[in-house]
Amino acid sequence: MGHDCSADETIWDDAYALDRAHVFHSWHAQRNLHPTEVVTGHGVWLNYADGREMLDFTSQQVNVNIGYQHPAVVEGIKQQAELLATIGPDYANLARGRAASLVARRAPQGFDKVFFTNAGADANENAMRAARLVTGRDKILSSYRCYHGNTGAAISATGDWRRKPNDYARGHVHFFTPYLYRSEFFATTQEEECERALTHLEHVIQFEGPDTIAAVLLESIPGTAGIIIPPKDYFKGVREITRKYGILMITDEVMAGFGRTGFWFALDDYDYTPDIITFAKGCNSGYVPAGGVIMSDPVAKYFDDVVFPGGLTYSGHPLAMGAIVATQEAMEREHIVDNAHNVGQDVLGPGLQALAEHHPTVGEVRGKGVFWAVELVADRTTKEPLDDASMQRIVAEADKLNLVLGVHNNRIHVTPPCVISAEEAAEGVARLDKAMTAAGC
Repeated sequence: MGHDCSADETIWDDAYALDRAHVFHSWHAQRNLHPTEVVTGHGVWLNYADGREMLDFTSQQVNVNIGYQHPAVVEGIKQQAELLATIGPDYANLARGRAASLVARRAPQGFDKVFFTNAGADANENAMRAARLVTGRDKILSSYRCYHGNTGAAISATGDWRRKPNDYARGHVHFFTPYLYRSEFFATTQEEECERALTHLEHVIQFEGPDTIAAVLLESIPGTAGIIIPPKDYFKGVREITRKYGILMITDEVMAGFGRTGFWFALDDYDYTPDIITFAKGCNSGYVPAGGVIMSDPVAKYFDDVVFPGGLTYSGHPLAMGAIVATQEAMEREHIVDNAHNVGQDVLGPGLQALAEHHPTVGEVRGKGVFWAVELVADRTTKEPLDDASMQRIVAEADKLNLVLGVHNNRIHVTPPCVISAEEAAEGVARLDKAMTAAGC
């Protein structure tokens, strides 16, 4: 048996040809796909196969927080591979224990147990599973403007278009969260937006039936949906409502966690404590796939005598755990979270805000740390989104300037690695300015 791939010998050193022959890519129609070949990277820079060095303003899937090829993380993976390359989740392992300790110490008091997963999607899957088991209820409430992953329940909890062809999980209800620039509540101030969004949420809970709802699942800062910064008191209000009705609160820190917003966790800036926290991406910057669920003590204690029916073969994989330990230690030692905070406050924020002076297409700039969105519009009065063709021209012009941009609908997401220097950030903003001018935007 077997498949004849002998022809591949002629293209064995051609990454692009092998990709087109055999790799099936996510979120794309395959026929006209032309992926860029990346050879290596360092810090905030990527080296393309055509010889260009590119300033990365995306961190890929907004996960390379510590930058490319950080020597401490590479060394941590090497050391763990030499010691023990793999072991199942049933065993105790020093790297796994250390990783859990380092993750837990970033959570609020009373969060001592970490359940490891392979990514953010299955972290959210298991958080919802835990909430349903603890409460004995079925429904999960989440925002229309969110993204929680592409596995069964996680994609159903997601609000964007990817939910619709994948919506097979039961018990998911969506509601609107604050977004003053495009308010669903006819608000004119952040205070009005916050108050009306909370009233809306409580009404949804009342109409759905509190005794049917296991948890409210929210990103601390919605990322893929637009890097939408919630009003300061919104999560406090959600926490009060969930406690009022005996509903658990899950905070998704998959994208925003581990320095992205200039805080270890984005929730640190909002003065509230959920019941469950999910994480992934920045915990080890994607060097080896990893994620997890941090459970508050009451949630964790429920499973002292009840089996938790979750987990996968590679949950808590030692190479991923070694990468977490090395990443967390390096981030603390090198003050990388502080760097993200300062670069956002001193360079990215002011620099991106200044784009509005030169480009009438800039409708709103929002963000914190190294987590920013520039929302582009055809008309500032009507807020009509800028068309796809214009957005793609900006990306193409940025590529000519050796700048990698992330575009989501009518938004440019500026999310470089947390290690970016002030000089590199300023250079990136300058290139973005030139790209927008060249694109006629």
